[in-house]
Amino acid sequence: MKRKKEIRPKYIFVVGGVMSGVGKGVTTSSIGTILQSKGFNVSLMKADPYLNVDAGTMNPVEHGEVFVLDSGLETDQDMGNYERFLNKDMPKENYLTNGMVLKCVIDRERALGYQGKCVEPVYHVTEEIIKRIHASVKKSGAEITVFEIGGTIGEYQNAIFLEAARLLKMRHPGDVMFIMVSYLPVPGKIGEMKTKLTQNAVRQLSSYGINTDMIIARSELSIDKKRKEKISMTTGIAEEDIIAAPDIESIYDVPVNFENDGLSERILAHFGLKPRQKDLKNWRKFVSKAKSAKKILKIAVIGKYFDTGDFVLADAYVSVIEAIKFSSYWRGAKPKLEWINAKEYETGKRKYSELKNYAGVVVPGGFGSTGVEGIIGAIKYVRENKIPYLGLCYGMQLAVIEFARNKAGLKGAHTTEVDPDTKHPVIGIMSEQKDKLAQANYGGSMRLGEWPAVLRAGSLAAKAYGEKKISERHRHRYEVNPEYVDNLTKAGMVFSGVSPDGRLCEVAELPVSTHPFFIASQFHPEFKARPLNPHPLFTAFVVAALKFTKRK
Repeated sequence: MKRKKEIRPKYIFVVGGVMSGVGKGVTTSSIGTILQSKGFNVSLMKADPYLNVDAGTMNPVEHGEVFVLDSGLETDQDMGNYERFLNKDMPKENYLTNGMVLKCVIDRERALGYQGKCVEPVYHVTEEIIKRIHASVKKSGAEITVFEIGGTIGEYQNAIFLEAARLLKMRHPGDVMFIMVSYLPVPGKIGEMKTKLTQNAVRQLSSYGINTDMIIARSELSIDKKRKEKISMTTGIAEEDIIAAPDIESIYDVPVNFENDGLSERILAHFGLKPRQKDLKNWRKFVSKAKSAKKILKIAVIGKYFDTGDFVLADAYVSVIEAIKFSSYWRGAKPKLEWINAKEYETGKRKYSELKNYAGVVVPGGFGSTGVEGIIGAIKYVRENKIPYLGLCYGMQLAVIEFARNKAGLKGAHTTEVDPDTKHPVIGIMSEQKDKLAQANYGGSMRLGEWPAVLRAGSLAAKAYGEKKISERHRHRYEVNPEYVDNLTKAGMVFSGVSPDGRLCEVAELPVSTHPFFIASQFHPEFKARPLNPHPLFTAFVVAALKFTKRK
């Protein structure tokens, strides 16, 4: 076997011009996917400009999903895209925020780590950022690191990351490049793609001492030759380094479209590298499966974070949505997800009987009392009418509460998160979490990250995974109260997954003799679902939903 020639680490910084939310995360993920397909070891990093130390305390309605790494670090949802596109886990070194970096610098200063020197943004903060980039490379062994800087050019809070990137370029001039993702609007009344905003963004980046090497031209339509010529003439960027990125139906088409436009060829040419292989075969196969899927699978997602509409919902539950898609596409199905606000069941605006029209029901994670009784009522209907059910984290806890109330005879059973004085606390706070809450220690203090579990032989869970021991990611403070496990088990609930010491209930299900598919996990399997490697629990759910559709 021919040994790969070692290369100096390369760095690609992806920055946003004009406006945020136009696809820097997908662009970063797609660049990584393509370069990985060329035979290079690729790693993806994200810098968020806010002062939060991590994303864990952010409201999902406002900021989107909190994605959890194996390490337990709570991150921005873009890290989820990185893992899904590259089909591999990202280490904690690959995510940083302004708050995380500044806290580290201040803590070091307080411990005399700088030996009494005057601590400055430039040198000390920028060096901490560069140090973290090098730590990521060392951890992953990456030959090419793609680093997304959140927000847009010109935002004050981004300046320190741009300065760190500039300094890295100074030290390694041939090993760093800058890619700008810029939006080119097509005003309806004018009907012409406008380039001036992008031209100004390139100039603004140059004011930081950084030259743009490539532009990803985001727009409703594909950028034409005339617009490329105009941008090239005014910025000095070669036409072939202006890559079209028009609106498309699926984000998973982006790597294929980029490759068709010669993106990897231009990046590798910039670094003087040649591809080691040409292989997007598996990715193209997945994209083809997604496009050819014909069977419509109606899935109801009953959740809590809906008050600002569907626009925000997709961000709040993005990993769940994508996990359902992956398993469905590989089974020839196209999921039609419909969002149900649990509060509308409580007010009577919606009726539980509508759930019989769906092939399956998913209750994702959440916190607090909002919509809880509506969700519990929906779970009862799903259980009694034998509709396939998949509960995730809070979706497991509420399923246990419903079963306790209506099958185990524990009237008024609840979680102490909602009702601290409940007569039957079937869901209670984990013992190690009590002191943390008493001290208002909320940030990064839940049961987080990857934890092992043992599955019961012959259970739905064991059949889905095809193995006895698993490891999944968690994000919770509450658990099934061990004091009620016997009562619940006698009533017919099966705790088919437990921690290795048998103390924690990780999976709850109903026997197939009483329900065709009813399973819930305390962990978040959606965090490990990938386009090229669908998660077994979601696949088992999709298979059950397809069978349910045939029976109707």
